[in-house]
Amino acid sequence: CVAAGNEGFVQVRTATGDVGTNQDLSLSDPANLEQSIAVGSVHAARPKFYGVSYFSSRGPTADGRAKPDVVAPGEDIWSARRDFREEGEILSDHYVAHSGTSAACPHVSGLLAAFLSVRPRFRGEPERVKRLLLRHCSDLGRDRYAQGHGLPHLERMLRATQM
Repeated sequence: CVAAGNEGFVQVRTATGDVGTNQDLSLSDPANLEQSIAVGSVHAARPKFYGVSYFSSRGPTADGRAKPDVVAPGEDIWSARRDFREEGEILSDHYVAHSGTSAACPHVSGLLAAFLSVRPRFRGEPERVKRLLLRHCSDLGRDRYAQGHGLPHLERMLRATQM
Protein backbone atom coordinates (compact mmCIF):
# COMPACT_ATOMS: atom_id res chain seq x y z
CA CYS A 1 0.00 0.00 0.00
CA VAL A 2 1.23 3.45 -0.86
CA ALA A 3 -0.28 6.90 -0.48
CA ALA A 4 -1.63 8.24 -3.76
CA GLY A 5 -0.31 11.73 -3.00
CA ASN A 6 -1.80 15.12 -2.19
CA GLU A 7 -1.37 16.84 -5.55
CA GLY A 8 -5.00 16.58 -6.67
CA PHE A 9 -5.72 20.29 -6.26
CA VAL A 10 -3.73 23.20 -7.66
CA GLN A 11 -4.09 26.97 -7.89
CA VAL A 12 -3.88 28.19 -11.48
CA ARG A 13 -3.09 31.84 -12.19
CA THR A 14 -5.34 33.29 -14.90
CA ALA A 15 -5.77 36.78 -16.35
CA THR A 16 -8.72 37.31 -14.01
CA GLY A 17 -7.05 35.88 -10.88
CA ASP A 18 -6.19 32.59 -9.24
CA VAL A 19 -8.54 29.66 -9.73
CA GLY A 20 -8.48 26.38 -7.80
CA THR A 21 -8.88 23.25 -9.88
CA ASN A 22 -8.64 19.50 -9.47
CA GLN A 23 -5.69 18.02 -11.29
CA ASP A 24 -5.82 14.75 -13.24
CA LEU A 25 -2.58 12.84 -13.91
CA SER A 26 -1.33 13.90 -10.47
CA LEU A 27 -0.14 10.48 -9.25
CA SER A 28 3.59 9.90 -9.10
CA ASP A 29 6.00 7.18 -7.99
CA PRO A 30 5.42 4.83 -6.27
CA ALA A 31 1.61 5.19 -6.46
CA ASN A 32 1.58 4.87 -10.24
CA LEU A 33 3.35 1.49 -10.17
CA GLU A 34 1.11 -1.32 -11.37
CA GLN A 35 2.01 -3.61 -8.44
CA SER A 36 1.28 -0.97 -5.80
CA ILE A 37 -2.06 -0.47 -4.09
CA ALA A 38 -2.44 3.30 -4.43
CA VAL A 39 -4.72 4.72 -1.73
CA GLY A 40 -6.58 8.00 -2.18
CA SER A 41 -8.43 9.94 0.49
CA VAL A 42 -12.11 10.41 1.37
CA HIS A 43 -14.02 12.02 4.23
CA ALA A 44 -14.00 9.71 7.26
CA ALA A 45 -17.62 10.03 8.39
CA ARG A 46 -19.49 10.64 5.13
CA PRO A 47 -17.47 9.40 2.16
CA LYS A 48 -20.48 8.88 -0.12
CA PHE A 49 -21.78 12.37 0.58
CA TYR A 50 -18.51 14.31 0.33
CA GLY A 51 -16.71 12.02 -2.11
CA VAL A 52 -12.99 12.06 -2.78
CA SER A 53 -10.93 14.62 -0.85
CA TYR A 54 -10.09 17.68 -2.90
CA PHE A 55 -6.34 17.20 -2.31
CA SER A 56 -6.20 13.49 -3.18
CA SER A 57 -4.10 12.80 -6.28
CA ARG A 58 -5.97 11.44 -9.26
CA GLY A 59 -5.25 9.29 -12.29
CA PRO A 60 -4.93 8.09 -14.86
CA THR A 61 -1.25 7.25 -14.89
CA ALA A 62 0.90 8.70 -17.66
CA ASP A 63 0.48 5.43 -19.61
CA GLY A 64 -3.32 5.44 -19.19
CA ARG A 65 -3.88 2.97 -16.32
CA ALA A 66 -6.61 3.70 -13.80
CA LYS A 67 -5.27 4.77 -10.40
CA PRO A 68 -5.70 5.20 -7.45
CA ASP A 69 -6.77 1.66 -6.68
CA VAL A 70 -8.91 2.41 -3.62
CA VAL A 71 -9.79 5.24 -1.23
CA ALA A 72 -9.93 5.32 2.57
CA PRO A 73 -10.58 7.88 5.31
CA GLY A 74 -7.90 10.54 5.09
CA GLU A 75 -9.45 13.77 6.39
CA ASP A 76 -8.90 14.88 9.99
CA ILE A 77 -7.44 11.53 11.07
CA TRP A 78 -6.11 11.47 14.65
CA SER A 79 -2.53 10.37 15.09
CA ALA A 80 0.28 10.68 17.61
CA ARG A 81 2.05 14.03 17.61
CA ARG A 82 5.60 13.96 16.38
CA ASP A 83 6.61 16.84 18.67
CA PHE A 84 5.39 15.62 22.06
CA ARG A 85 7.57 18.16 23.87
CA GLU A 86 7.41 21.89 23.44
CA GLU A 87 10.05 24.13 25.05
CA GLY A 88 10.99 21.44 27.55
CA GLU A 89 7.42 20.77 28.72
CA ILE A 90 5.32 17.71 28.04
CA LEU A 91 2.24 18.58 26.01
CA SER A 92 -1.08 17.51 27.45
CA ASP A 93 -2.39 16.74 23.96
CA HIS A 94 -0.36 13.87 22.52
CA TYR A 95 -2.55 13.53 19.42
CA VAL A 96 -3.31 15.74 16.46
CA ALA A 97 -5.64 15.50 13.46
CA HIS A 98 -4.03 15.56 10.02
CA SER A 99 -5.37 15.10 6.51
CA GLY A 100 -3.73 13.45 3.53
CA THR A 101 -3.36 10.23 1.64
CA SER A 102 -0.64 9.29 4.13
CA ALA A 103 -3.41 9.23 6.74
CA ALA A 104 -5.62 7.12 4.44
CA CYS A 105 -3.05 4.50 3.49
CA PRO A 106 -2.71 2.89 6.96
CA HIS A 107 -6.44 2.11 6.93
CA VAL A 108 -5.93 -0.17 3.94
CA SER A 109 -2.69 -1.65 5.29
CA GLY A 110 -4.51 -2.51 8.52
CA LEU A 111 -7.43 -4.01 6.62
CA LEU A 112 -5.06 -6.23 4.65
CA ALA A 113 -3.19 -7.24 7.82
CA ALA A 114 -6.51 -8.20 9.41
CA PHE A 115 -7.48 -10.17 6.30
CA LEU A 116 -4.17 -12.06 6.19
CA SER A 117 -4.35 -12.84 9.91
CA VAL A 118 -7.70 -14.58 9.37
CA ARG A 119 -6.89 -16.04 5.94
CA PRO A 120 -3.21 -17.07 6.23
CA ARG A 121 -3.42 -19.17 3.06
CA PHE A 122 -3.22 -15.88 1.10
CA ARG A 123 0.13 -14.89 2.60
CA GLY A 124 2.80 -14.66 -0.07
CA GLU A 125 0.21 -14.06 -2.82
CA PRO A 126 0.11 -10.26 -3.18
CA GLU A 127 -1.44 -10.22 -6.66
CA ARG A 128 -4.29 -12.48 -5.52
CA VAL A 129 -4.88 -10.37 -2.39
CA LYS A 130 -4.92 -7.19 -4.46
CA ARG A 131 -7.50 -8.67 -6.84
CA LEU A 132 -9.69 -9.66 -3.87
CA LEU A 133 -9.34 -6.20 -2.37
CA LEU A 134 -10.33 -4.43 -5.59
CA ARG A 135 -13.23 -6.79 -6.28
CA HIS A 136 -14.80 -6.19 -2.85
CA CYS A 137 -15.03 -2.41 -2.58
CA SER A 138 -18.02 -0.14 -2.07
CA ASP A 139 -18.51 2.15 -5.05
CA LEU A 140 -18.89 5.82 -4.08
CA GLY A 141 -20.36 6.80 -7.43
CA ARG A 142 -17.43 9.04 -8.30
CA ASP A 143 -15.06 9.10 -11.25
CA ARG A 144 -12.94 5.94 -11.50
CA TYR A 145 -9.77 8.01 -11.80
CA ALA A 146 -10.56 9.72 -8.48
CA GLN A 147 -12.09 6.96 -6.32
CA GLY A 148 -10.45 3.89 -7.81
CA HIS A 149 -12.59 0.86 -7.02
CA GLY A 150 -14.01 2.65 -3.97
CA LEU A 151 -13.84 1.89 -0.25
CA PRO A 152 -12.36 -1.52 0.65
CA HIS A 153 -14.72 -3.85 2.48
CA LEU A 154 -13.08 -6.42 4.78
CA GLU A 155 -16.26 -8.34 5.55
CA ARG A 156 -16.93 -8.92 1.84
CA MET A 157 -13.37 -10.14 1.35
CA LEU A 158 -13.74 -12.58 4.23
CA ARG A 159 -17.11 -13.88 3.03
CA ALA A 160 -15.75 -14.41 -0.47
CA THR A 161 -12.88 -16.51 0.85
CA GLN A 162 -14.67 -18.72 3.37
CA MET A 163 -13.54 -22.33 3.33
